[in-house]
Amino acid sequence: MKRISFLLIIVSSLTAMQVLQAQTDRRTPQVTRGTEQSRQTNNQRSGLSELTVRAQNMNELLNRDIGNARWLRIIYRKLDMLQEKNAPLYYPLTPVNGEGNLFTTIFHLAVEGRIPIYENPISGNEVFDDDHLLDLKTGLFDPYRITYRVVTGQSGISYIINENDIPSEQVKSFYVKEAWYFDQNNSVYDVKTLALCPLIEMYSDIGEQTSAMFWVLYEDVRPYVSNRRIMISNINNARTYTIDDYFRRRMYDGEIVKTENLMNLSLQAYCETPEEMQLEQERIEGELIAFEKALWFQPDSAGLTAPNKKATKSTARRSTTQKEKAPAAPKNTAAKSTATRSSGSSSTRSIRR
Repeated sequence: MKRISFLLIIVSSLTAMQVLQAQTDRRTPQVTRGTEQSRQTNNQRSGLSELTVRAQNMNELLNRDIGNARWLRIIYRKLDMLQEKNAPLYYPLTPVNGEGNLFTTIFHLAVEGRIPIYENPISGNEVFDDDHLLDLKTGLFDPYRITYRVVTGQSGISYIINENDIPSEQVKSFYVKEAWYFDQNNSVYDVKTLALCPLIEMYSDIGEQTSAMFWVLYEDVRPYVSNRRIMISNINNARTYTIDDYFRRRMYDGEIVKTENLMNLSLQAYCETPEEMQLEQERIEGELIAFEKALWFQPDSAGLTAPNKKATKSTARRSTTQKEKAPAAPKNTAAKSTATRSSGSSSTRSIRR
């Protein structure tokens, strides 16, 4: 009897624990990609494949650690996607053969739960941790009036969004967070793209407004865009570059809007006129270039040309000395020929008396 009662107690306790776990899961649903079937459906819809182990290892190798940098400067740029240099990241607006523009790719990755997205705080200090993760429904779908459909599966809740409801056309600019750094251990001076922030243009009763949607780490996006080839020219239609090449080689063009500083001020906060802001942008660009030039030894071009001038002068002096030491043979020969002519003429000339 004691054994039977002991077994009954164990069974009842296990049953109670399962009920509590089920209630907890029911109270706090997680936004996931749903079941395996819905996962495959999302992959077919977005055209994005799962990362292989090789792709994950390659992403870790390409990740440049700037923790040991002896010099570091954070730069914020604003990219106008309608400019010619940035247009490859804006088009096509609707996916063609399963390939969309940069924002469409990031949007699909976020909705499918492959990458986290972070909120854009009012203070302007973006933080990339779990406490500042952006909720898809309250932070993305509802504020920007994106139509979605909720599907509940065994593994949780997933969202289905039509391609026409993705506001890729309204996202006409991006914030790019860069890190200009110098690693003394490896003697490397380079630029690393840290994060991206899409800016959406919306119309309201007040008028047209531009707002930052969210922040996303570029290291999370890079594995999915390292093989996404894009066309960068209207003359050459060969897709020879990827989106990752576009950021690693800094093929984009953007103006500086902020540098990381103690007071967390943007350029617009202390530049009163557009002229002052342009001068400030040029000053910052000049500082970045001047720092790079100061790192490396550059020989003086005047010192390299000096030996050539000395050699030319010594050659000229040597030729002048040789001319002075040479015998005046041509002059004596001319004198002898003149005397011969005179003697000859005197012997043949007749004199009248």
